[in-house]
Amino acid sequence: MTTDAERDRRNREVRRILWLTFAANIVVVIAKATAGLLANSLSVLADAAHSSIDAWNNVMALLLARVAAKAPDEEHPYGHGKFETLGALAIVAFLSVTCYELTRSAIMRLGGHGPLPQATAFAIGVMLVSAAANALVARYESRAATRLQSEILMADAAHTRSDVYASLGVVVGLVLVRMGYPGADAVFTLLVAVVVARAGWRILRTTVPILVDERAVSEDAICRIALSIAGVRKCFQVRSRGRAGEIFAELTITVDRQLNVEEAHRIADEVERKIANDVGAREVVVHVEPDTERP
Repeated sequence: MTTDAERDRRNREVRRILWLTFAANIVVVIAKATAGLLANSLSVLADAAHSSIDAWNNVMALLLARVAAKAPDEEHPYGHGKFETLGALAIVAFLSVTCYELTRSAIMRLGGHGPLPQATAFAIGVMLVSAAANALVARYESRAATRLQSEILMADAAHTRSDVYASLGVVVGLVLVRMGYPGADAVFTLLVAVVVARAGWRILRTTVPILVDERAVSEDAICRIALSIAGVRKCFQVRSRGRAGEIFAELTITVDRQLNVEEAHRIADEVERKIANDVGAREVVVHVEPDTERP
């Protein structure tokens, strides 16, 4: 079962990683924006805007992670963990705005509006370095998200990873511009928009089930654990919700009706500890009923 001290260490580590990611994103945004303005490249500026959303997401994630770290209180008896999941959904909202703006700007450029881009060596170099930097950040953040079981870090890593693919696409577009195909800049801006949309969809697939309290652990898995404890005869009325590390589970077991209250309570405590340890639950509640059937 996860202790308060362990949750506190986890939340401090999540915030530390977000600060490091924020610093890296600020550097990337400045470099891309400078290169995009000098080259008059829509795709580079679009990618800079994509990266600026990364930085803003980091700020928002830091605020939400602090809220999510609060201990359960009278108004939130199950804790504040879902604020972190809401933060991941907010990232999707910002991704949607970015996707719309990229698509609109690219279509306008394809329609002949705006000056032609200049695919300078400086712009290409900045995009390649940015892609490499973002790849390292995304890998680091993704590993930390798995280790700390953090949705907001996983969502942020997915967004940063999408920035890598977007940057590489922009590089290809810039190379084509240098070869005499100026429309490639707008075409690859549209590809960036597709990458952004895909990242948002992946985040939604992870966060929505948590927000709607989809079952976190299968009933069969919980019952197998409960029935492995000596003295447990039946297991039913199993419910669970939450994310890994913040799972809440509830179940009913039956024991020999001739057992005294103290012995039945001991069995229930053992079931709670076993399930919490095996599935990584924060809290497990076991209801005990007398078994009406004779062995």
